Amino acid sequence: MMPPTPTPPAPDRTLDDPVQLDDPVQLNDPVQLNDPVQLDALGPRGEFRAKNRQLVTDVTGRPAAELSLVPPPFVSRTLSALRRAESAPADERIRRIAAAADLFATGTVAGLSVAEYRLLVSRVGGVPLTEVTSAVDRIAERLRDIATGLAQARPAGAVTDWRHPLVRDGRAVHTRRGDVFTVHAAGNHPGTHSLWPEALALGFRVAVRPSRREPFTPHRLVSALRLAGFGNDEITLLPTDHAGADAVLRGADLGLVYGGEDVVRKYGADPTVLLQGPGRSKVLLTADVDWRDHLDTLVDSVAGRGGTGCVNTTAVLVEGDPTPLCEALAERFSALPSLPPDHPEAVLPVQPAAGARALAEYVGRRAAGARPWLGADTVADELGDGSAVLRPAVHQLDRADAPQLGAELPFPCVWVAPWRPADGVAPLRDSLVLTALTHQEPLLDALLAEPSIANLYVGDHPTHWMRPGLPHDGYLSDFLMRTKTVVRD
Repeated sequence: MMPPTPTPPAPDRTLDDPVQLDDPVQLNDPVQLNDPVQLDALGPRGEFRAKNRQLVTDVTGRPAAELSLVPPPFVSRTLSALRRAESAPADERIRRIAAAADLFATGTVAGLSVAEYRLLVSRVGGVPLTEVTSAVDRIAERLRDIATGLAQARPAGAVTDWRHPLVRDGRAVHTRRGDVFTVHAAGNHPGTHSLWPEALALGFRVAVRPSRREPFTPHRLVSALRLAGFGNDEITLLPTDHAGADAVLRGADLGLVYGGEDVVRKYGADPTVLLQGPGRSKVLLTADVDWRDHLDTLVDSVAGRGGTGCVNTTAVLVEGDPTPLCEALAERFSALPSLPPDHPEAVLPVQPAAGARALAEYVGRRAAGARPWLGADTVADELGDGSAVLRPAVHQLDRADAPQLGAELPFPCVWVAPWRPADGVAPLRDSLVLTALTHQEPLLDALLAEPSIANLYVGDHPTHWMRPGLPHDGYLSDFLMRTKTVVRD
């Protein structure tokens, strides 16, 4: 079989070239998507339409896109081209990323307006359209201010260039641990794509393997970065099947992988791979705090931003009887509407009906021994078009070490358990975010000192709270960079 013929490479665009920005689009503006969108690979010679293409369907089963899948030899050639490429100066990289942010958030990119792009993400990924819109704005905000985030992550005593005057007396210089960085992207939420552009800003050449569940955000972002001036051999998009997935990591110096326990088992021992695994974000309420004063924060932590992220709360531990809190959560969640994801008032995630039913059955099995306030029988609310809303689930457990507290599911599903001071920190370990609603300073000291709690929020802050410049699961540059002592004459 002859290999697919690549399309001729397009000339690199510079920041001096005019770009087309759309007017702001409201959620109720009419948007028509007819034929499936063609999502080509973005290789070192430009767009590449492979013969092997996968159909991407929306939550109702309707065709939405065709995604080109490149074979391992194409991956290898691409990574070799990235290794040979040279990066632009740091100031220019920052300028290009800021320009790409504007294109990504408001422009027509790869033939799609921002309204068309947002609608595709919502219909295919099942994320509420309002949340997709907010996520796009948050990604753009982070990219526009990416220099601030990098500066906050850099050690205070380090400089970025050996030519800095301080180096004459000896100084730590912040340097890359490699040249080529690859990403196995997540598909549960567009917001995950705000992180990896930091590698471009630091001078890495980057290849992104998109999730076939939601390839639109990385395709749009890579395309916007190219339009903003990054060369085809600096940033690439490599959709692959499973055979090509390992090749994406093998050819890189460092890699970032999103996934669940299977990914942790596969790559957990590889020091060149940074894992973004299950979040298991939690909330702790101690007896000196009245949960009624924080109910809005608890509801938002579980179901806010669609309830699909690793930073959404999956476990709540309560000092005292959790029954009244479970009852209140169930009442609030029961009032949320079941709507298609692209409805302006949708707030809950949607999946194909068969997958939603399978997920509900899994919840039922996992909940054995728990008291269901909103149980498996209400999780999959079918809309009659082949899709189903994933409605919130609330289960009450009888002890702080119940195994269900480690469960993380792609919809608002929370397990509530009693906690006693004698239980200590152990039930709160392995948390991406822990919101602690307590006034007990010794307990806060212990929580901050616990290595497996990545982020600690004290008081009324939902677990999905983030701000540009602050670490998510540590700073990405902690993994990508190192310091070298340099002294010069």
